[in-house]
Amino acid sequence: MANFRVGRVAQEIQKEVNDILTKRVKDPRVENVTITEVKVTGDLQQATIYYSILSEKESDLENVQLGLDKASGLIRRELGQRLTLYKTPELKFERDESVLYGSRIDELLRDLNKD
Repeated sequence: MANFRVGRVAQEIQKEVNDILTKRVKDPRVENVTITEVKVTGDLQQATIYYSILSEKESDLENVQLGLDKASGLIRRELGQRLTLYKTPELKFERDESVLYGSRIDELLRDLNKD
């Protein structure tokens, strides 16, 4: 039964963080960030938020990570106001590698079809 709650909380956090990033965070480093997945621990104390960006440059990736780390306090405070949880989870932002992995597989399949 608790797994359903964890899933619902993760979905709600994903929706709200996307909204907060577009409407409240004014940092230009996090303008084109898309939240792809949120994983919450069973006790709802920590949330790992996975994001993706369109750019593959290393400097852009570092800037986005710095911007998200800097804005995490604001995002957590906004989440606390929007969600009715006993304790707002600690937020940790990580880059989602699955998008890059998927595009690599597509590239390999295209190369196979050419041969």
